[in-house]
Amino acid sequence: MEIKEFDYCLPKELIASEPVLPRDHSKLMVLERKSGKIVHKRFYEIVDFLTDNDILVFNDTKVINSRLYGRKKETKGKAEVFLVRQEDRDFFDYDWWPENWVIIGKPNLKEGWVIQFDEELEGEIIKVLNYERVIKFNLSGDQLKEKILSLGLPPLPPYIKQPSKLSYKNYQTIFAKKAGSVAAPTASLHFTEELILKIKEKGVEMLYLTLHIGLGTFLSLKTETIKNHKLHPEFFEINEETAKKINEAKRNKKRVIAVGTTVVRALEYCSHNNLVASRKGMTELFIYPGYKFQIVDALITNFHLPKSSLLMLVCAFASKDLIFKAYREAIEKKYRFFSFGDAMFIE
Repeated sequence: MEIKEFDYCLPKELIASEPVLPRDHSKLMVLERKSGKIVHKRFYEIVDFLTDNDILVFNDTKVINSRLYGRKKETKGKAEVFLVRQEDRDFFDYDWWPENWVIIGKPNLKEGWVIQFDEELEGEIIKVLNYERVIKFNLSGDQLKEKILSLGLPPLPPYIKQPSKLSYKNYQTIFAKKAGSVAAPTASLHFTEELILKIKEKGVEMLYLTLHIGLGTFLSLKTETIKNHKLHPEFFEINEETAKKINEAKRNKKRVIAVGTTVVRALEYCSHNNLVASRKGMTELFIYPGYKFQIVDALITNFHLPKSSLLMLVCAFASKDLIFKAYREAIEKKYRFFSFGDAMFIE
């Protein structure tokens, strides 16, 4: 199976550059896998498709203000730095703020360049690693943390060309708790406090796990053949309470609904004999057609980029033919795509 099989033509005007407000007023496509039936709703109407036999599982990761803007100290030319992780870590460890960080940036940052971010913070490019760089800051520890969090901005996707204050403000879920992501779990952006209350009133249980979304979310697949591609490893944690309740739900034939592809990957990575284990660590699970799901029974997700690993995951869940049929209908009906776009509920 080749990556080009997952390409499609999307009109540029359907790429969402701003969030819908209120969050739960985005469009919602409900896709029934067994029948192929498609229903068009608003997201707040998802409550009508849920029962007390359902469990919703969310990703409670929190996006870090990891994009910094500065100027080259020598020429005063503009420079952009996007913190990916500490040099000695496989993921963004929010509790550790050393001098050396792996970054990507613009323009093509050269070894020896010094970037000035404000009067107190600067960093030198000390190593070139393919498309990544290593920057050494002149601060570390709490001093660096405070600077990054005050100067940095949320790392909105690159297709959002002119982000507004509204975009930055809304690029975080209402239940974001554990800092460590460089991108938001966008399926969860549709939920509001009012909608959560209505869902709880129906007797739906809500559970949380953590998966810190890494750089791989912005990277295109480089190989022609799917099985030759590897995802960037991402840190996850499923606590004992969440695992226990999910397993009880599976034994009692309840429906486990994953809110977002990150939740799918964490649950399925920890699955065995149709149960989930309480674990934490790194996952690079790549789900594409042919994968046999053990835990997830339904999925809430956005509409994904052509040829992306996320599109392949939803095609594995609902079949490529059905997903591409749904995407064609979404384009016809002017759905909004990608991070700030509309949602799909795959039953």
